[in-house]
Amino acid sequence: MLTELIPSGSNVHSGGISGRRNMTIEERLRKDLTAAMKARDKPKLSAIRSVQTEVSAAKSAPGFTGAVDDQLYTKTIATYVKQITRSKNEYDALGESGREQSEKLAYEIDYLTHYLPTTLDEAATAALVDKIMSDIGADADTPMGRIIGAVMSSGESVDGSLVNKIVRQKLEV
Repeated sequence: MLTELIPSGSNVHSGGISGRRNMTIEERLRKDLTAAMKARDKPKLSAIRSVQTEVSAAKSAPGFTGAVDDQLYTKTIATYVKQITRSKNEYDALGESGREQSEKLAYEIDYLTHYLPTTLDEAATAALVDKIMSDIGADADTPMGRIIGAVMSSGESVDGSLVNKIVRQKLEV
């Protein structure tokens, strides 16, 4: 009998062994794609399909040997969000003629950031930069790359472009 093969004390039900694990980003995207298709949510469909296209391109890039895991998805989504943020800013500069496309990209940016790890806000990042500059004894003559490298390797989740901007401001003073 099948139940004899299951060790005693195991928590098994008809759906398999119980206990939840966190869904991977790929699984979340697939689930969200299905829900968006059922709801006929074109903006979400577009955002998710764009990410899938970017991941496919990354996987087929020459020299790619890594695994298709959350790290690949996070890196790909972050790169894509940066890319469309630049595009959105260009459409914003066009004024009224670029408004519709800018709004579409703003939605994609907002939607896709839910798949990215949260990063420190500007105030917290500035405080971290101040702390690290103090820790390493940085002054106006300290190479910017040394400070940025120390901040980026601090273990905190920070936005690299924001760190760069803050360090530049601090070194100008």
